[in-house]
Amino acid sequence: MADFDSRENRKKEVIGIVGAGISGLLACKYCLSKGFDPIVFESESGVGGVWSKTIGSTKLQTPKPLYQFSDYPWPDSVTELFPHQQTVLEYIESYACHFDLARHIQFNSKVLSLSYDEDDNDDSSGDLWGEPFSSSSNKGKWNVNVQHSTPTLSTQVYVVDFVIVCVGRFSQIPNIPQFLGNKGPEAFEGEVIHSMDYSKMDPKTAANFVKGKHVAVVGFQKSGIDIAMECSTVNGIERPCTVVVRTPHWNLPDFSPWGLHLGYLYTNRFSELMVHKPGEGLLLSLLATTLSPLRWAFSKFVESYIKRKNRLAQHGMVPEHSFLNDLSSCSLSVLPDGFYDRVEQRSIKLIKKVEIVGFCKEGILLKGQAEPIKSDLVILATGFRGIDKLKHIFESPKYQEFIAGLDDSAAVPLYRECIHPGIPQLAIIGFSESTTNLYTSEIRCRWLAELLDGKFKLPSVKMMEKDIAEWDKYKKRYSYNKYYRGSCIAALHVWHNDQLCKDMGWNPKRKKGFWAEWFEPYGPMDYTG
Repeated sequence: MADFDSRENRKKEVIGIVGAGISGLLACKYCLSKGFDPIVFESESGVGGVWSKTIGSTKLQTPKPLYQFSDYPWPDSVTELFPHQQTVLEYIESYACHFDLARHIQFNSKVLSLSYDEDDNDDSSGDLWGEPFSSSSNKGKWNVNVQHSTPTLSTQVYVVDFVIVCVGRFSQIPNIPQFLGNKGPEAFEGEVIHSMDYSKMDPKTAANFVKGKHVAVVGFQKSGIDIAMECSTVNGIERPCTVVVRTPHWNLPDFSPWGLHLGYLYTNRFSELMVHKPGEGLLLSLLATTLSPLRWAFSKFVESYIKRKNRLAQHGMVPEHSFLNDLSSCSLSVLPDGFYDRVEQRSIKLIKKVEIVGFCKEGILLKGQAEPIKSDLVILATGFRGIDKLKHIFESPKYQEFIAGLDDSAAVPLYRECIHPGIPQLAIIGFSESTTNLYTSEIRCRWLAELLDGKFKLPSVKMMEKDIAEWDKYKKRYSYNKYYRGSCIAALHVWHNDQLCKDMGWNPKRKKGFWAEWFEPYGPMDYTG
């Protein structure tokens, strides 16, 4: 067990952390390492975030060497490359136990709102964000309004010097499609639920819930795919599970296309030379342009493997966009073993490239089709409204507008994917995605801890806004507007980490030798120590 409280001089500033998922635990651990005494508010009764409320059959989406804490590797007893949900949750719980984080967490404590006691000030101008704590330029504190559900229902306001929001994108507020007229779910005689409701059920309850029913799943991302597999296991070909697919994606059968680990194609320094970067100079720009044919070839190499392995052409599921587009928008999933075997066995039925226009008495209405998809149960695997959840935690309408950004994309305008220049004394961790979110959150929490400890200062608000705009331009360029999810840095993971390392005064080049530095995949263990 690590003991961070052995330091004689604890720092007096109070840090409030919202959420005890992976990002919240990491934020707590690294704040403790710098001598702070954080308070973590968790609405559930345990740690783990989305991993504590995940579909039972769900597996890790990246190989476990890329999804581990840099100072707490997976135990040797876990031999699977893609561990199941329960194994991942146990690993996260053991991390919290090892570093004695639970005693800093208030469980069953939901943060209702955040308010800054100087909201009337012009917080979005000048060099306000020069200091993370109260100073001559910003003297405010945050009021954290918390609802405790145990032992009795009560509310309490905590006054803190700095807030770290770690609520994540994939929970709490489901994205429920809206339809015109009287064509909403209320028109359907059967039952409509969201994948969030399904994921809260234990495996036995979920199996009994779908048993004997004609189930239609709307959505073809990870939750929709896993739910379809579970329904097909329960009901077989007698009552096949219908999956409504609006946009096919390059879902991976595994992480080794044609026997080559995907990391050698997309998560090393050389691969990132093929991508135009935010803030790049003339040389890097010329290199990215010159190497663009190789970038195209890499994408086609992976696509050819996925098409062959998943038999996409046979099933009419070849995407119209590139693999790089999916990677750049964090739209990739790893398919469960045998998914397309179930399609061929007809226990899963794919309705492809269609648009839902509403519900009717019998089921789902599709654009241009007279016959509805007749169902007893519709499960909406349509994602979450993460932006709404994040912005409505703020009482200030001004801060809500800041979080929403300038357009209707899913972007939250954050410097280093952590700091909004117009919101003082606050950071957001875990909202921006990558292909391996644990690894990404950890280095951001280390960066934030160094900032809080005074090891470096942020640039001016104007410079931060310029950097945010450059990153936004990059994201739109490689994922295109149709697939743009705004808060994904997957195709420039190393470049992003380099910027954080330079801010902290670390050497960004973490490997030994020319070949390893340029061509081997980067992972969490490269940032140990």
